[in-house]
Amino acid sequence: MFPSEDGNFWPDTGTFLPRKMSNANPKNNRPTRSKMEMLILYIPDIPCDASGQRMWWAFLAASIITFFGGLFLIMLWRTLRYVWTVCCQCGNKQEAQHVSDSIEADDCSDEGSWEKSSKNVKLTIDWTNSVKDWAGVMICAQNLTGRMMVVLVFILSFVGLIIYFIDSSDPIESCPNFRTDFTLQVDMVLNVFFLLYFGLRFIAANDKLKFWLEVNSIVDFFTVPPVFVSMYLNRSWLGLRFLRALRLIQMAEILQFLNILQTSKSIKLVNLCSIFLSTWLTAAGFIHLVENSGDPWENFENSQEVSYWECVYMLMVTMSTVGYGDIFAQTDLGRIFMVFFILGGLAMFARYVPEIASLIFNRQKYGGNYNFNPRRKHIVVCGHITLESVSNFLKDFLHEDRDPANVEIVFLHHIEPDLELEALFKRHFTQVVFLQGSILNPWDLTRVKIELSDACFIIANKYASDPDTEDASNIMRVISIKNYNSRIRIITQMLQSHNKAHLLNIASWNWQEGDDAICLAELKLGFIAQSCLAQGLSSMLANLFSMRSSIQIEDDIWQKYYLEGVSQEMYTDYLSNDFVGLSFPEVCELCFVKLNLLLIAIQFKQIDHRNVNMMINPGKHVKLQEKTLGIFIASDSKEVKRATVYCKACHDNISDPKLIKSCGCKEIDEWESPLSSKNKQQNKENKEMRMSVNSSPQNRRHMTEVMDGHVKRFDSTGMFHWCPSKDIEEAILSRSEASMTLLGGHVVVCIFGDKKSALVGLRNLVLPLRASNLHYHELKTIVFVGSLDYLKREWDSLSNFPKVSILPGSSLSRANLRAVNINLCEMCVIISANQNIVEDASMQDKECILASLNIKSMQFDDTIGLLQANSHGFTPRGMDHSSAENSPVNSLKRQTVIMEGNIIITELVTINVQYLDQDDEDDPDTELYLTQPFACGAAFAVSVLDSLMSATYFNDNILTLIRTLVTGGSTPELEGLLAEENTMRGGYSTPESLAKRDRCRVTQVALCEGPFAELGEGGLYGDLFCKAMKTYNMLCFGIYRLLNLSLSFSCFLRCHRFIITNPPYDLELKPTDMVFCMMQFDPTGGHSGNTLSHSSPSYSSSKKNSASAGPCNGQPKSLHHFAEKAWYTDEAENCLSRKTPVRPSKPTHCSHKHSLAMQYKPTTTHIPPI
Repeated sequence: MFPSEDGNFWPDTGTFLPRKMSNANPKNNRPTRSKMEMLILYIPDIPCDASGQRMWWAFLAASIITFFGGLFLIMLWRTLRYVWTVCCQCGNKQEAQHVSDSIEADDCSDEGSWEKSSKNVKLTIDWTNSVKDWAGVMICAQNLTGRMMVVLVFILSFVGLIIYFIDSSDPIESCPNFRTDFTLQVDMVLNVFFLLYFGLRFIAANDKLKFWLEVNSIVDFFTVPPVFVSMYLNRSWLGLRFLRALRLIQMAEILQFLNILQTSKSIKLVNLCSIFLSTWLTAAGFIHLVENSGDPWENFENSQEVSYWECVYMLMVTMSTVGYGDIFAQTDLGRIFMVFFILGGLAMFARYVPEIASLIFNRQKYGGNYNFNPRRKHIVVCGHITLESVSNFLKDFLHEDRDPANVEIVFLHHIEPDLELEALFKRHFTQVVFLQGSILNPWDLTRVKIELSDACFIIANKYASDPDTEDASNIMRVISIKNYNSRIRIITQMLQSHNKAHLLNIASWNWQEGDDAICLAELKLGFIAQSCLAQGLSSMLANLFSMRSSIQIEDDIWQKYYLEGVSQEMYTDYLSNDFVGLSFPEVCELCFVKLNLLLIAIQFKQIDHRNVNMMINPGKHVKLQEKTLGIFIASDSKEVKRATVYCKACHDNISDPKLIKSCGCKEIDEWESPLSSKNKQQNKENKEMRMSVNSSPQNRRHMTEVMDGHVKRFDSTGMFHWCPSKDIEEAILSRSEASMTLLGGHVVVCIFGDKKSALVGLRNLVLPLRASNLHYHELKTIVFVGSLDYLKREWDSLSNFPKVSILPGSSLSRANLRAVNINLCEMCVIISANQNIVEDASMQDKECILASLNIKSMQFDDTIGLLQANSHGFTPRGMDHSSAENSPVNSLKRQTVIMEGNIIITELVTINVQYLDQDDEDDPDTELYLTQPFACGAAFAVSVLDSLMSATYFNDNILTLIRTLVTGGSTPELEGLLAEENTMRGGYSTPESLAKRDRCRVTQVALCEGPFAELGEGGLYGDLFCKAMKTYNMLCFGIYRLLNLSLSFSCFLRCHRFIITNPPYDLELKPTDMVFCMMQFDPTGGHSGNTLSHSSPSYSSSKKNSASAGPCNGQPKSLHHFAEKAWYTDEAENCLSRKTPVRPSKPTHCSHKHSLAMQYKPTTTHIPPI
């Protein structure tokens, strides 16, 4: 600024002055100025001031003085306190000692005076601390009052910022009237509140200096004092009120207090946006101030009129490096600020904006909330969510044969689905919702509305490399859900049976309320074990609890009969009251003949309504009660309704089951009515029978007679055979010992594993084969062939089972397989503990597939088979039995046969079934249940157990029935014992434990001989069903039939069979058929005159090859115990096997072959007729 020509600093601005002022001094056209006005620059754009003076310096000085003055006082206080502390520390100690001595020397009055003085000091200190604590509570966000205060301050700061936006349209400095200016009044109230809040913060602050330099404190310094100066000067200065925008930095914190932000991603997004926005608005306010005011050293003449929002626009263009140039800074202050702002703003723009954009646009695609519909149920599915597990689950859960259920499925997984899985969800978009999240996060549980769900399913990774870790993860999911809401029903999959015990530690886990744990290892090995007792049963049971659509085939081929059985499923419904008082065999026969239904079990509650009894094929001593639930095998749930609505008076003369519908003479829910006196009396009579489940009075009497209370032959639960624990060395067979031991009718288990492999739990395989409803002489010897290092790890769980041996070595070695007489075994089981080590699913089963193909290609001498076929009076096709020279026995021609047929069952992955049988015509894309190995019972995949989850949800009785049939009678008592001790404990034979043996078991009966032989020659299945039920109380439920009945002799030796589930009444039987049936327990052990031949699903080398050409295609189940009886008896002291081989006596002419033929000659097992 330069002086004018007359030496004054005032420019010639007379033309800019108001007319009244310009006429005040006509002499020189300048106004008269005081000395004070000489020190203040003259600005002509203040409309409220006649002198045209600016007072911005007064507003700014008030803020600066407040800041530095307070800072000086704080530093001065700290300095004085420090000097006082250092200088007077020693003096204080001496004075304190002096005062202590004085108190001891003074009299009582002096002591009272000192105590009074001390109390006054203490009260003063306590009062100061109380005020400080009160101030801290008022501003602390950890309590409700503090949160309300913090939120209120933020809201009022935002209101103050809005008032600034409104006032920014006015001149920078103006002279408003406080009484009429509403915005000024509101701003005054807000700043008074901010001043009080500043005082609370100052009192509560422990470090005053740190508090004084905080951003919020600086904002208050430059916004609160100018308001009071404004009232004093009666003018307003827009000034630094834009600093209120810095309060927006606390937005994320405030939203967390209000529980609006609960995820880290949302907190980060709001935090980035608030920092960017507050910096942007604050910088725009500064540019707006300096550009509209001008530079002081330029006498404010270089100012330009720019609105606040134009400054916001200019800064955004500048930060983005676009720089249109339409608006730019003209003042020196503005340009200097822009130089530094470009450096910082560009860095902030380049860092924050991309991150904000990524958080906004890369948000979880499936991160929303589930929209709950109160008129529609929904379930939550979590755990191992993959294309295979989800497709298996949806295929069964959404099957059209399910009862109409308006249920929506919500999948929750922490990983976004891939394209294939996403396409699967889209195909079922009307019934399936996917949300991304973790079941361990309570917030995600709230998103899926799990507290309102009907159930929660937890899917396990069946191919996990570490099963225990996978089970631990699922248990943690259960804990998380139960901790969130204890009433949620959970159905979870577990890999190892011993891990189920951990679920019992969860207080809210309650199986009575619907919680269930499906142990895959237990059921998988149980299914395989049942196939050792009744070959093909694993595939049949798997089809029963899985929903399959009916496929019609017109051609008379094996697939036609198989697929008719595949469409059968298990259903439950209440039985009509017209069945009350009838025995179970009578009701079962009536349902099969009249209603076209197969009743296999019943369930009812006891009188106390607490315990539930499930009875599978009970005897005639059990009479049906009211409220009896029947378990049926049928093709549709609508068919099962016939058993509920059946009325003897209305439906007795109806021959077509489809015409049996609800009649008007009684209501469907008649069982809800009170019991009649007759029914109550019947309940009383049958109460004792309920408590003993299936045990009939005759069986109980016989078992009581043979009971020996001093011998332990069964475990403590009475459900399984038991022997004292033995060392693994006692069970190990060398190859020579195995060869010299005449093994036959045994079970060979080829196990692949090493000392690092995960345990598969072989106890679950042995338990069904050692069920107590089998007599000791009926137990099949089990020989494990595999790595000794692996079997040592499993031995602790196997050491208490009788008739268990080990042959160390590779299961791929033919020498080992011949040593254990693989051609004479009842069943060969191939399983691997190394499946989950390889990531490629196609390579997981390489060992099992190689072993299966290796065994099938082995060749054996078939002389024994020909002799066995001749003993049945059957001559294979192409050989004349009546001709002496053509007789296979007389000619003694040695045949070379190949191990084929259904003697082998292999556990593998679904996609690898195609490699198991090279002769089938299965397409690689064929579903598992449609493949020939599965239909024949030669393959089993754990994936079929996925259907059990949905079956359990719709009907929890299905899982109970499957467990009862498959595990051989595993009870919660046994599970608790194994969880505590991990070993089975022997128990004495008591009437209660022996009564548990009286339960039915699944077996197979051949139609080539015995009382059913006449029906095998063209008889009807329905006649067989009725005769077996009436005479022997045997419940038939399927047929095991040859794939091709017209085979040459060479092809007959390599026969395959397939299963037919629940055949129709008019199905014509074949002599080679074998019937699946549920047989009652025989307490006499077969020592009676009445006999019934039982067929074995495999019949040694010859029985699997040459004997398959006979009408029976094999021998009864009890055919192969000749050699076993030489070393094992039912006596407790002989429970352990003796390894000393039996050396047959020196044979005479053909006596050795005759003895071999007699060794596999059919024997009989007594079943008393009804």
